[in-house]
Amino acid sequence: MVGPLYDFVANPFGAVRLSFEQAVAASPAVDPVAAFAGKDWGALDLFRDFLLEKGGLSQVPILDASSRQWIQPNSLVRFRGMVQDMLGKELYIGAFQDGSNWRTNKYSDGALFPMPAGCQSAYESNLWERLLLHCVPVPGHNSWAMHSTPPQVFRNVMDNSMYEHGEKRQRDEEIDENNEHGGSPSSKKQKEGEHPCQLNHSSQGSLVQGGFSEPRNGASLSCVIKMYDTPECDLKLNDVFEFIAIYTFDPEVVAYKEDADDLMDDLLDDPLMHLPPSKVPRLHCLICRKLAIQDFVSSPLSVELPSMIKGIRGSLLSHLTQVLGNDGLAGECLLLHLLSRLRARVDAVSVGKLSLNLTGFNGETASIFGNRITSAIQSLLPFSQYIPLTVDYLNTATLQPKKNNQTGRLIPGVLQLAQGTHLTIDESHLQPGNLDSNGVHNARLLKKLIEQLSVEYDFEFYTSEMTADVQLLILSDGKSNIMPADLVLPFCPNAVNSIANPSPEELQSWRWYLDTLRSLPYSSQPDLHQMLQDELVAAMREDRSLGCQQLNRWLTMARLISVSFGEEELSLEHWQMFKEIERLRKERIK
Repeated sequence: MVGPLYDFVANPFGAVRLSFEQAVAASPAVDPVAAFAGKDWGALDLFRDFLLEKGGLSQVPILDASSRQWIQPNSLVRFRGMVQDMLGKELYIGAFQDGSNWRTNKYSDGALFPMPAGCQSAYESNLWERLLLHCVPVPGHNSWAMHSTPPQVFRNVMDNSMYEHGEKRQRDEEIDENNEHGGSPSSKKQKEGEHPCQLNHSSQGSLVQGGFSEPRNGASLSCVIKMYDTPECDLKLNDVFEFIAIYTFDPEVVAYKEDADDLMDDLLDDPLMHLPPSKVPRLHCLICRKLAIQDFVSSPLSVELPSMIKGIRGSLLSHLTQVLGNDGLAGECLLLHLLSRLRARVDAVSVGKLSLNLTGFNGETASIFGNRITSAIQSLLPFSQYIPLTVDYLNTATLQPKKNNQTGRLIPGVLQLAQGTHLTIDESHLQPGNLDSNGVHNARLLKKLIEQLSVEYDFEFYTSEMTADVQLLILSDGKSNIMPADLVLPFCPNAVNSIANPSPEELQSWRWYLDTLRSLPYSSQPDLHQMLQDELVAAMREDRSLGCQQLNRWLTMARLISVSFGEEELSLEHWQMFKEIERLRKERIK
């Protein structure tokens, strides 16, 4: 039996090149430049068959900061990241004719074969487009939800690496010998099979202040993703994707200005100049898919719905109550908070959100229970962030994402978060002080975030509001003035007991429970509509201060109680449970 002509993982260019040559040979009368611009000629079908039908996905290494050191350039990788910036489109020479043969530069930074001098004059007619994204690891991505390369895949890649290094050493010796006999001195810097084809200067490696910045997490890895044949409308800022792509990176890459064609200067002001390839790898995307929270959470081995939902709810509630010093009411409210999400916007009302403000946190209380709450949330949710709010933090932090029009880059802010992120704001160390203009601006951003679940992005000449479906928990001494939460509850722990470490099976079931029930649709029984309407009208007559936001919170909490039991419809029983929780909460406030 004849084996494959190429290795999909170690030599993905082989599949691209061969499929292109076969497509050209199948239609000899068709101009390949016009026929295949913005289209796939069958290469993606080969990769989909290998990855999805033949189980090849398990052989592809996952690119992250730890695996980067041993993954070979020009190989196939998987990368999960958040779209931090959209850098526009890049022109490149998609195909050219080399004698009687047609070649393609698609999915590569440089030409796989030297381009004849004659094709330089045909630049304009051979130009194709690709979309550029800057992707970073998801902010607040907790370690338990990260995927790593399996040991066997690691061993296979290392074996290929050792083999290729042996070949490379032999080639380098041949190049050195050639240089001693009058060879070009620049040929040592140019890798075999790489020739200029991009119409920009992305490999110059120049740095501009505010242009390139290391990720907030020093151990993380950002990448420039080059997208092919994908509608721009399918890609949005802050979306999380998994990319299966060809990885290119060379810390020693050098591009010489004098080698560049004059047409390059005329066509583009290159945004990639501030993301140098010697620091930021390039990924040429073959296949991508948008990820949701459930893609980071594995299902328990056996869950029988709905019989086991009540048991999982009980064990999770018990754990949260223990974390909160046996404060059962706070445990109930925290559970509902963790199940909330933005479901719709009706005028100025954000339906489904339930921000929570636990009061009574001073420096001592926060050092004990604040750390417990933060650790518990990190163990339950894939994405979580913690902000210790002080006057100095507000005055100095960059919360708002801002566009630098000189570099063409979107400078990230703390509030540029993936959808579904949990954000804990700790005000327990907030002391009286003066806010400067930046502090006032940051306080306004936080207030707008908690009220409307949106963040203003500064594009210098205008601002644009981006939806931010994040869960917000505020820990403060008194009721927060900076962040007015939907639900305010005085925290009343009655014990500082040790917390039993949950088993891996319990953690897995709790994570699955929160993710699955958060996405559960909900409604109310038709026969409850009139009763709920009568109760809400009576409550407004009794308390004239009640507004639509307060009533919306009541309905949200009641529905979340139903959801917490795995039920889509609000029942009378769960409405009564909400009323009891609300009664106990008001008693504490008094």
